[in-house]
Amino acid sequence: MADHLEASVTLPSDPASVSAARTHVAGALAEWGLPPDAELCDTVRLIVSELATNAVQHTFGQSPTFTVDVVLVRDERVHIGVTDSHPRFPKRLPAAVQQDNGRGLVIIRWLTAECGGRLRIRPTREGGKTVAVELPWPGATDARPAETAVAAARQEP
Repeated sequence: MADHLEASVTLPSDPASVSAARTHVAGALAEWGLPPDAELCDTVRLIVSELATNAVQHTFGQSPTFTVDVVLVRDERVHIGVTDSHPRFPKRLPAAVQQDNGRGLVIIRWLTAECGGRLRIRPTREGGKTVAVELPWPGATDARPAETAVAAARQEP
């Protein structure tokens, strides 16, 4: 396989785009050889759903589009990033017993840690942000042990 494969799509900040983002990423992973029933594929679909939902719901109409990028590097790591043009970074919200939303980033953080990956949030040159997840590709030998990944999930933004 190639050293570097990537796929990208820019979608309107609309709830219907969440499904399109998920389908786009799952299609890219399948094209790169990841079976649709693989555990990583399910995890990535959920992560993309949460990231895209956040891009739609939490930009308060200030980001008319969002971009989903997926990159496979040397059959070792898969990077998934969702970029929007809203400058506000996600904040960790206090857990509330009756809270109906606001848990997306917590879910992403734990799924990422469970896979031995990492979550990063970084500003873009244009003033927005990218929320990115890096996960080991199945069969890669550099995955972090689960205990280390969970500890890292507690510390990263």
